[in-house]
Amino acid sequence: MYCGIALLGVEGFGSLPKHCLNLSICFFVAAILINLVTQLLKKFETKYRIYRFIPSPMCMAIPFYLGGYFAIDMCLGSLILFCWQMYNKQKAKDFGPAMASGLICGDSLWGIPASILALVGVKAPFCLKL
Repeated sequence: MYCGIALLGVEGFGSLPKHCLNLSICFFVAAILINLVTQLLKKFETKYRIYRFIPSPMCMAIPFYLGGYFAIDMCLGSLILFCWQMYNKQKAKDFGPAMASGLICGDSLWGIPASILALVGVKAPFCLKL
């Protein structure tokens, strides 16, 4: 991704794939519209609170920037917290942030051995690329 940003800065919009600029503009406008609709619903809607079910465009953009593995980790962490709340709500409320911090740090710490293994040339037993 950073290579693509550098190419864009050096070569301009011509270095982008065919419909990339059009899609970027469409998604930018869609994000603004989603935020606008959410804010309007928060302001005028009181009974049903449907705005709670509208996803945040920033949250939808995180996997594109950080990678899909991070979204999978967050989904699994949310599932663990959900089950924990069903089992013991008070302990989940007390220790949930600590557990989330530990999972995020553990995932980050794995980056060091993973980069060393990549430098040595060790290949994973399977590949998640399409």
